[in-house]
Amino acid sequence: MDTLRNMRVFVRVVESGSFTRAAASETMTTAQVSRAVTDLESRLRTRLLNRTTRRMSLTEAGERYFQSCKRILADIEQAEAEAAAAHANPAGKLRVYGGTSFGQHYVMPLIARYQQHLPEVAVDLTIAQEMPDIIEEGFDVAVVIAAELEDSALISQHLGSTAAILCASPAYLRARGVPKSFDDLEVHTCLHLTDASLPAGQWVSEGPLGETFRHTGVTPFQVNNPEALALAIREGMGIGPLPVPVALPGLADGTLVRVLPTHRLQTLNIYALYASRRYLDAKIRTFVEFLREKVPLVLAEQEAALSMSETPVRRHLDASQANGHGARTREVREGHSARHSRDVRDPERLRLVN
Repeated sequence: MDTLRNMRVFVRVVESGSFTRAAASETMTTAQVSRAVTDLESRLRTRLLNRTTRRMSLTEAGERYFQSCKRILADIEQAEAEAAAAHANPAGKLRVYGGTSFGQHYVMPLIARYQQHLPEVAVDLTIAQEMPDIIEEGFDVAVVIAAELEDSALISQHLGSTAAILCASPAYLRARGVPKSFDDLEVHTCLHLTDASLPAGQWVSEGPLGETFRHTGVTPFQVNNPEALALAIREGMGIGPLPVPVALPGLADGTLVRVLPTHRLQTLNIYALYASRRYLDAKIRTFVEFLREKVPLVLAEQEAALSMSETPVRRHLDASQANGHGARTREVREGHSARHSRDVRDPERLRLVN
């Protein structure tokens, strides 16, 4: 019988004043209770109880040991209650990792909504380009985006799928033309987003019929941040891939146009990663469940916004092209009219013409 169990039995004997009553409360025999106390005394080499056939009393050492045992057992009960509460009640600090752009546009808004439901959970969010060692660095949950997960001892929950879209500025497309097929990109300036979740140095596209297209080539500009790439695209530097939430504001205000809308770049999967499924802390369990519920809804909302933003932008581009052609026509007409007016007003020019 272990020391902690013996301590509990000893406290029950003292509090009940009887070996028989202690045995009943601990579901033991009287002989087992007597043996537990004897084992403690043998281990401590100290008599704890003075006992006769009629009465029992604590020795001086037994009194001190009794008080110490009560404190130890109370601390253990409190520790067990707190640990059990962590499994049952979401509270305390939750450490979360999210990739640079994905963490900003997906994870951060969802954390705000999660804490509205569970304000007892304090979230410590780290947004970084490189994924950390979750266990080594003490993260509870990592939300990552990847084509495929590497082999890992971590538990993964699939939250949804997304893909970047190709965008350009209206000015670039007016100057260089609108690509009609993936092969047309060979004559365009293509900008690259360098990210661990994307194939290095190439675009892998899924066509409308499920066919696969690949574009490779030297790029005059590449960057590891989608927001920075969006600025470069708006400046007319070329065509580039953008995550949907990064592209949406520009598509809505007309500073960006989606290129090859029937094509999507390689599908990327969104995962929540955590260390263990067994005895999962309540704050981790509820956060992962929240992500599983909300991420598909966010993705659906973005798809709807993407569909609504494309038609007006296309019309904006067509109108801009039409206005540009109309302006050039007016310039030609106005130039001809001006020359004609000068000819009429200048008799010398008339004589030279005649």
